[in-house]
Amino acid sequence: METITSRKNPMIQQLRLLARNGAARRDAGCFVCDGEKLLHEALQSGARIETVLWGEEPTTALPPEVRQARAPAELAAYASPLANSPGPVFTVALPRHALPQRLERVIVLESVQDPGNVGTVVRTADALGMDAVVLAGACADLCSPKTVRATMGAIFRQPVLACTLPELRTLLCAHELPLYGAALTAAARDLRAVSLRRAAVAVGSEGRGLSEDLLALCAGTIIIPMRPAAESLNAAVAASIVMWEMMRTE
Repeated sequence: METITSRKNPMIQQLRLLARNGAARRDAGCFVCDGEKLLHEALQSGARIETVLWGEEPTTALPPEVRQARAPAELAAYASPLANSPGPVFTVALPRHALPQRLERVIVLESVQDPGNVGTVVRTADALGMDAVVLAGACADLCSPKTVRATMGAIFRQPVLACTLPELRTLLCAHELPLYGAALTAAARDLRAVSLRRAAVAVGSEGRGLSEDLLALCAGTIIIPMRPAAESLNAAVAASIVMWEMMRTE
């Protein structure tokens, strides 16, 4: 195993570049993670781990094809995308999850830009058995360090795809899946009164909600019943409530 002592080492520079640059992640076909929990999740899920930088002695057995290196703790922390890195820092191939042959339950996010919200939705979708998470519009990068951290390992299991609106329409038509928008409109119905057993539901950003173009694709709109004086829910919270209702209506 090689030992790294310089900030100018190519592995250190590559880790830092991948952490901050989405185009670099796409070009390299991999992204950066930090921490033994995520490393174990990646191993258990069969993700392709490419490089691992240890800030101490290795504590996990890895496949022989994985490139491993050691560095002083402060240098490993410098390479990490986290402010307080638990280590190790490692790279994983970009996720490529096959969709089920027949989609039954899909959650769609449109222009949800907060990485914590996107990651939380992916984590909840994995927990509640969604067939897919669709990212439409200007959503946060699925493979940015903050999003990855918020998924708590679900990124290695949960099918997620980015779609344009025409692509979303084609996908839903192919699976004969109705789309509902979570939006406060005059015709919106209480989500408990709508059958979501086989459906896709779209949730927009807190500030702008769903676009008119996406609403035009919807078979109807739904709302989460709340007290009249309450503010709109955080996007991840709203999506989680919707997904619970989708899972509950077997």
